[in-house]
Amino acid sequence: MQDLAISDRDRLRGDFVRRAGWGDAGERLLAGDASFRKYFRLTRPRASAVVMDAPPPQEDVRPFVRVGRHLIELGLSAPAIHAIDEENGFLLLEDLGDDTFARVLAAGGDESELYQRATDVLVVLHRAGPRAVLPGLDVYAGEALVDAAMLLPEWYLPAASGRPATEEQMATYRTAWRACLANLPAMADTLLLRDYHKDNLLWLPRRGVKACGLLDFQDAHHGHPAYDLASLIEDARRDVASAVHAACLARYLGETGVDGQDFAAGFALMAAQRHARIIGLFVRLLERDGKPDYLPYLPRVWRLFERALRHDALQPLRAWVDRLLPPELRHIGVP
Repeated sequence: MQDLAISDRDRLRGDFVRRAGWGDAGERLLAGDASFRKYFRLTRPRASAVVMDAPPPQEDVRPFVRVGRHLIELGLSAPAIHAIDEENGFLLLEDLGDDTFARVLAAGGDESELYQRATDVLVVLHRAGPRAVLPGLDVYAGEALVDAAMLLPEWYLPAASGRPATEEQMATYRTAWRACLANLPAMADTLLLRDYHKDNLLWLPRRGVKACGLLDFQDAHHGHPAYDLASLIEDARRDVASAVHAACLARYLGETGVDGQDFAAGFALMAAQRHARIIGLFVRLLERDGKPDYLPYLPRVWRLFERALRHDALQPLRAWVDRLLPPELRHIGVP
């Protein structure tokens, strides 16, 4: 039955490719990701395209189509969509190449230039104002932020302390987060790409101001404009040079004109939320899913989390962390 299912999927994809006018192209599996999606490159002389294979009911191509077209309308480099089969879960996409920021950086690419271009994408979203916000998307704010950050007491705290988290510990953590978010200065929401980091960005230097290509945006939300910048320059899997970190913050502030103190508070809160979630997530990946590969990143994420916690807006959470996760409990899996 498994072989039949695979061949049926291949047949459906082949039918889609032929209808889209690429039946004469060669096909090569590019990659899968953490979801059920797979990607295939189609090649023929002097032309190529990419097929997204997103099988229903596990996947739905419609959010990718909607957000991708929206990003293009805003003047950004999302892949153009050449053909769609919503019912069967196929898209024919513009081929933006293989030069992810991660690969370019590993090959010695200019860190400063790449991160500046990625920051400029967020500036475009900010400048678009209400136009950047797509009706109907979920909002990543308030209790949604708190719920996501609960991974830290749910998974990391028991692993570090050797004891299940108590109801009181969970409740006081949630209360601390609510108190911190009450300190968040008001700022208009924008479109959040959410997983905005080196692995989901493509280097397209021939496109000038559109040199940063965008991938993996189907889970976009609305939320605080500092969230994606924190995701970019406080990467769990890569140290970003302090000068580049500072330059990106300065570039964003200078190009958008937002209040520096207000944005600094928002950045600290969004960074802390993201780091708290990731710390818990990495332990969950180990204990629930048997995936220890992320543990070596924990010291970096803890350093970033501790830095964010130093901001005055995060004093309630800092007190909770200092009480229940003192420094000696912040080193799971680290020799």
